[in-house]
Amino acid sequence: MTQAPWDYLIQKWSPELFPDLFWPFTVAVVVFFIGQIVIYNVRIRQLHKFEPLVGMQEWLLWTGVITFGLLAIMSLFGWYFLLVLATLVIGLGTYIWVRFIYFPPLIAGYNQHLRRTRFFSQEKYKHPEATIRQRSSQRARGGSRSKTKKKRR
Repeated sequence: MTQAPWDYLIQKWSPELFPDLFWPFTVAVVVFFIGQIVIYNVRIRQLHKFEPLVGMQEWLLWTGVITFGLLAIMSLFGWYFLLVLATLVIGLGTYIWVRFIYFPPLIAGYNQHLRRTRFFSQEKYKHPEATIRQRSSQRARGGSRSKTKKKRR
C-alpha cells in the first residue's frame, strides 16, 4: 500500500492497481452469477407449489443477476473501486433484506393458511360416513315416486 486507504476508492478497478483482489473477485463474481441461475432452476422445480417461496427465489435471482452482472461489467470495463464497493454492499444488503426481513412474514402467513386449510379438510372428513352420500329420506323409507315421472314398460 503506497497510498492512504481512501485514495484507493477513486482508483480504477483493474488487475494492475489491485493485483491481489481483482482476479479472485472477478472469478467469484462469475461463479456466483452462474450459481445463482442454477440454484434458481433447482429450487423452482422443488417449490413450484408454494407461491411465497417461488416469489422469494425470483427476488433472489434478480438481485443476484443484477448485482453480479454489474460487478462483472465493472471488472471488465474498469470502473472506480468506490462504485464496485457500493454495488457489492447494496446488492448484498438487498439479499439480506429479501431473505430475512421482507419474505419471512409472507412465508409465515402462507404456512398459517396451509395449516388452516389442512385442519378444515381433516375436520370435514373426520368421520368415515362423511364421504358416503346419504340417501334421501323418501328413498330410504321406500316412498312413492314423483307424480311427474311416468313408469316405463
